[in-house]
Amino acid sequence: TNITPDHLDRHKTMKNYIHTKENIALNQTEEDFVVLNYEDPELRKFGKRKTLKPQVVWFSSQHELKEGFFLKDHVICYAHDGQVEELLKTEDVILLGDHNYENIMCAIGVTMHMGVPMKKILSVCKKFKPVEHRIEFVRERNGVRYYNDSKGTNPDAAIKALLAMPGPVVLIGGGYDKDIPFDDWCKLFKGRVKYLVLIGQTRNIIAECAKKYGFTNVMFAEDMDEAVKDCAAYADSGDYVLLSPACASWGMFPNYEERGRIFKECVKAL
Repeated sequence: TNITPDHLDRHKTMKNYIHTKENIALNQTEEDFVVLNYEDPELRKFGKRKTLKPQVVWFSSQHELKEGFFLKDHVICYAHDGQVEELLKTEDVILLGDHNYENIMCAIGVTMHMGVPMKKILSVCKKFKPVEHRIEFVRERNGVRYYNDSKGTNPDAAIKALLAMPGPVVLIGGGYDKDIPFDDWCKLFKGRVKYLVLIGQTRNIIAECAKKYGFTNVMFAEDMDEAVKDCAAYADSGDYVLLSPACASWGMFPNYEERGRIFKECVKAL
């Protein structure tokens, strides 16, 4: 599991939320396992508590671990009993991004300790496709790969999608205004995003925010069809066209699913 701010409307404070998440392991015994992200500072503290009963299985995308799963040079490795076993190259899986490689390591840790053979686990990891509308590959055209991340309805989700792209990005963003700041997202544009095509209610707000961080390659589109055609016109072979709006869909679309479906229809019609 990971711990990031969420569900605070119900838990009220991060302290309460963290306590509730930690209670997942409350009824586990010494014979059980809990799989934790070594990169999460709260979970690292939790996993080292002397009162924690289950055995801890760590995974990390940033550190080479003595015991557990880690990512090194684009390879998922498993350290155990004084040896390191290379399990899976990231180029052999469909999913993109370090956050997804963390998900894969977590899934391996869980299923392995449930008795699933490693050969079967790795076979499934290689075939596993992302859920619809979450960094979903649509098609390749003229050397340009198109991805649908309509589920990226807030800046944090959109950041993960942007960082998952292996090359230059032509990005479609914008939508309904939820009064969330876009600074952390816009800071990443320079050097990653070639062109930004904006739609919806927030397009002026995002354009101004991007300009604040030195990014000015911005275009406005009136609908998804125009946005996709603009992207196709400006993208070069080796580029990635990404719909990851960082906003809700309301105002132009009834929901993010419809927004994603229309994006895919427009891409396939090119």
